[in-house]
Amino acid sequence: MEGVTFALVVVVGLAVVFDYINGFHDTANAIATSVATRALRPSHAILMASTFNFVGAFAGTAVAKTIGAGLVDEATTTQTVIVAALLGAIAWDLLTWYVGLPSSSSHALIGGLLGATIVASGFGSLKVDGLVNKVVVPMISSPLIGFVGAFLLMLALYWIFRNAKRKPMARAFRRLQVLSAGYMAFSHGSNDAQKTMGIITLALFAAGVIPTVDVPVWVIVVAGTALSLGTAVGGWRIMRTMGQRVVELEPVHGFAAETTAATVLIVTAHLGMPVSTTHVISSAIMGVGSARGPKGVRWGVARRILLAWVVTIPAAGIVAALSWFVLHFIGFG
Repeated sequence: MEGVTFALVVVVGLAVVFDYINGFHDTANAIATSVATRALRPSHAILMASTFNFVGAFAGTAVAKTIGAGLVDEATTTQTVIVAALLGAIAWDLLTWYVGLPSSSSHALIGGLLGATIVASGFGSLKVDGLVNKVVVPMISSPLIGFVGAFLLMLALYWIFRNAKRKPMARAFRRLQVLSAGYMAFSHGSNDAQKTMGIITLALFAAGVIPTVDVPVWVIVVAGTALSLGTAVGGWRIMRTMGQRVVELEPVHGFAAETTAATVLIVTAHLGMPVSTTHVISSAIMGVGSARGPKGVRWGVARRILLAWVVTIPAAGIVAALSWFVLHFIGFG
């Protein structure tokens, strides 16, 4: 096929690896609360999350178009830049997975793309409006909306069921949480799979294989499959942090957190905003915990998570920039 080179094959391969890592790194986003509250057995939760992640990948391509053409000037993007971006994102994901720290695969990929682009083409290649409107504003607002939304929903549920007996209510919400977990997994697939679609599509455009930055169907299938297979492996280190160490969860808390986070993710995916599923579900979990009072959240663990949020983009960007220099030196691409 015209335009297919060794560099392009490497890019697509690395993108699939990143998507797979994203799946097991972010398994906790979809099912940690369901497993922690025993609404689902781990094996059943992972099977359901994998299925709905795959289905969610077909929900749209607005986020993919933002990654592919909304953040940097696609005309200046080379295969070397994309490989360096993926290496930065993969390195950060593996590090945070190893230490069991929830961080954003989405922001790692964005940080990698920005870092590699800056050293390759300069700051002039960045699309500032796209970065502000599609990354910076949603990065700040989506966790806040997740926190406040989950907090208010939890207060409403406390008030509605204030006279209900605890055990029957727990059984009812344990069943409802199966639905909210499926909703969360679907929204995760609809948002996160698109980031890999966008980076592969950008690489295909840079190689001249496709004339416009529109996502081919086969790219959707590949991205959805890699994400769901990664989810099937399960990121148990991060799952323990998300489901047990931040807040002591009961089924009603899990239902409120998942429902709020999934709704935020569905809306932002429709708007083409590559927000962090990790940030949104983490903040929603903190929101439901805060509804119990200040002691409802283990703020020491929460501070570690917040620190990871702050350093993800620059850390992945620095690794990507260094990777670009190495690749450029050896003549890759």
